[in-house]
Amino acid sequence: MENQSNIKKRKRTCSLAVSKRKRKLLAYNPTEDPQRRLEQMASLATALKASGTEYSDGLTYRPGMALRSANCAALENGGMQILPKEDIETLNLCKKMMEKGECPPLMVVFDPVEGFTVQADRYIKDLTIITEYVGDVDYLKNRENDDGDSMMTLLHASNPSKSLVICPDKRSNIARFVNGINNFSPDGRKKQNVKCVRYDVNGECRVLLIANRDIRKGERLYYDYNGYEHEYPTEHFV
Repeated sequence: MENQSNIKKRKRTCSLAVSKRKRKLLAYNPTEDPQRRLEQMASLATALKASGTEYSDGLTYRPGMALRSANCAALENGGMQILPKEDIETLNLCKKMMEKGECPPLMVVFDPVEGFTVQADRYIKDLTIITEYVGDVDYLKNRENDDGDSMMTLLHASNPSKSLVICPDKRSNIARFVNGINNFSPDGRKKQNVKCVRYDVNGECRVLLIANRDIRKGERLYYDYNGYEHEYPTEHFV
């Protein structure tokens, strides 16, 4: 139990619901200038290299970790919201744009205080899919001695032995560098412009980062690392 408590304090969680769901999710709008898109991708490549991480835009299932068959949304304690068909099509469109090199309009910028941060490189509308939180999928129980601070809950199963986490320390994308708000600061909530939500997508759990309001060009992205467990220590966040 003590080990599980320590894991919780290093693990990010996200919401099981998103407000305004009467409206459809939107695909991100990539920057038209191909040279600027190259600069955006180069900023991500620099951050990934500095952190010793390979680029990946999907969940990965590695030998010795959880099998893909273990990612079953039906096992979620209390149930998980199903992503509607039209929103699945929007998510797939985002994935296809990434395959063509049409990345989200985001820049990874290093800050001497906050470290790597992500900022909007153009105006982003409310309810836009920013990116998917990806990495290696593993059982939570296998990460008792993991000192990483970027693990994300993927499946919170009724049976704790079946709970899964996303581990972006070896393979990841830009989601890893989106910062969290300070839950102990009165201004922390005001900075939040992204919502992290878990969805049942064709029977599998997926984690999406979605704009929860209009985001101006140049604005840094922030979401709440404590979606529902409130265990991640954020009192030191700027």
